[in-house]
Amino acid sequence: MRALATILLSGSFLTQCVAQTDWPIYGHDPGGQQFSPLKQIDTTNVSKLRVAWTYDTRPAAVPASEGVEAKPAPRNRASQATPLMVGGMLYLSTPYNRVVALEPETGKVIWEYESAYPPSGRGIAYWGGDETLPPQLIVTTMNGWLFTLNAKTGKLTTTFGDNGLINLKMGVADKFPRGRYGVSSPGAVYKNLVFTGAQLQEEPANGPSGDVRAWDVHTGKLVWTFHTIPRPGEKNHETWQEDQWENRSGANVWGFMTVDVERGLLYLPVGTPTPDFFGGTRKGPNLYGSSLVAVEAATGKLKWFFQTTHHDNWDYDVTAAPALIDVSQNGKKIPAVAQWTKQGLLFILNRVTGEPIYKVEERAVARDNPVPGDENWPTQPFPVKPPPLARMTFKAEEVSKVTPEHEKFCKDLLALEGGAMTGGPYAQYGPKLRVIFPGWVGGGNWSPTAFHPDLGYIYVTSHDLANVNKMVPAEDGFTFRRVGPDAAPPNLGGRFWDGVKKWPCQQPPWSEIIAVNVNTGDVAWRGPLGEFDELTALGVPKTGTPEPRGGPIATAGGLLFIGASIDARFRALEARTGKELWAMKLVDAAKATPITFQGKNGKQYVAVLAGGGETRPPDNPGGRLYVFALP
Repeated sequence: MRALATILLSGSFLTQCVAQTDWPIYGHDPGGQQFSPLKQIDTTNVSKLRVAWTYDTRPAAVPASEGVEAKPAPRNRASQATPLMVGGMLYLSTPYNRVVALEPETGKVIWEYESAYPPSGRGIAYWGGDETLPPQLIVTTMNGWLFTLNAKTGKLTTTFGDNGLINLKMGVADKFPRGRYGVSSPGAVYKNLVFTGAQLQEEPANGPSGDVRAWDVHTGKLVWTFHTIPRPGEKNHETWQEDQWENRSGANVWGFMTVDVERGLLYLPVGTPTPDFFGGTRKGPNLYGSSLVAVEAATGKLKWFFQTTHHDNWDYDVTAAPALIDVSQNGKKIPAVAQWTKQGLLFILNRVTGEPIYKVEERAVARDNPVPGDENWPTQPFPVKPPPLARMTFKAEEVSKVTPEHEKFCKDLLALEGGAMTGGPYAQYGPKLRVIFPGWVGGGNWSPTAFHPDLGYIYVTSHDLANVNKMVPAEDGFTFRRVGPDAAPPNLGGRFWDGVKKWPCQQPPWSEIIAVNVNTGDVAWRGPLGEFDELTALGVPKTGTPEPRGGPIATAGGLLFIGASIDARFRALEARTGKELWAMKLVDAAKATPITFQGKNGKQYVAVLAGGGETRPPDNPGGRLYVFALP
């Protein structure tokens, strides 16, 4: 198997060759299943897992010497990057403008490339090479550049783009040179194409576009563009009224795309058109905002779309990787795509047609806090199965009671401005202060799901954190206002919690990891993800910690590995039951998705990046890669 990794084949075929023991793509495979067939580490021995080596991403301070000024270490920077392991090298991008190649068994640095631009915060992509070009690392940056590196040497490939660089802002941000444009997640790869999305502004309405584009990996030439807001003459343009589509920003893919290599389909999780919370200047359903879109990977031609939120006034971006899975029913396998959403709904669709495998109902939602000049869509889609996997409603009597002090804090918060409105699902942001579940961070978020094909289980990380907000008049209509220090306790940040302790204001659980049987649509098991030591010491059952970042991975050894909780623990769970089998406290929260791989020595390793998270201790290394193995 490893010998195949040295043969210069097409990128997509090479990926399939090395996938059994390596981790060559963010989701392990082009379809984002986050599953490894490795099983050396299993439910019987995972409790013996130990740190094999670590690597700190923050450059060390340089002391003064003769003729050289001292250089302090840079400040801590957050990172959510997931490494790649392919062809005997472990690749990692860091928040300090570097890409490094490490020896997977020891952590020894093989090469390091320092860029003038910060790589995307969640990692890089890999292309396997062919007879004319060796394997490449594909690097997108937080400020909107694209470049490639020789995967073996770390040298910039100067034949790509303009002497090695492509300015991604050109063609999509020309009218808005100061508009926000970057790339927060790694691109996707199919054959000789590289696909890029963008991270854009939340408001105002006009700004750089969220178009998805394909680039030739050999030359950097633009191959196709898909307009996420359809233009005149394109299908579904008529859903936009007047000229409200023009110069509209948002509707961007800032999360992860996935590829059905066999069928040549690319799946795009598209976000909310701008502005996020006021739709008065974007009347109608706002296609393809807040939708899962399937296009031909070779051409960018639309195949189908499924909108998860109509006229999205909640910032319920579709952003988690669409997971390509198989659903078994009546003795047949159905090719499916599972889309996890911020509103805590899991849609399971036929990946060829876009039709729901489990019935989806249009249900009436609240329209009781109207915003002048805007009109909420009267219905929203709900899958009959599985049920909502995050809290979508709230009543005042459901306030948290984990301690008397916290209960008082939360009741005082509810009493602001004469008493906040509650309700749901899809409770309306409006002129009156309101508690809305889920808030704009979810529910779900960018954290990918994992799929265990042997069990037929898909795993999601979900949390229950509300916004407490209202809409206030602005120059171009109304704008979203976060209730903060001037009107409420400090560190609130517009969220329904104690921002100092990070304790939400509804009864726990505050976050969960959940297994869904995709063959039946039923929840197989669920349990809290993370804990607050202060509450545990008081005898409070494990609550889960809000804002999980980073998803789980599943293995043939019957395990799930996950960080994602702000208690800075990295855990192994039994995939069938959710039982915690092992945990280790890290230097900081691991807000990245882990990987597992086999080294040249035959050992299975598990790796995860921690740092730049919530705890920020004095000795925080600014990003530490932990690599674990059995003794």
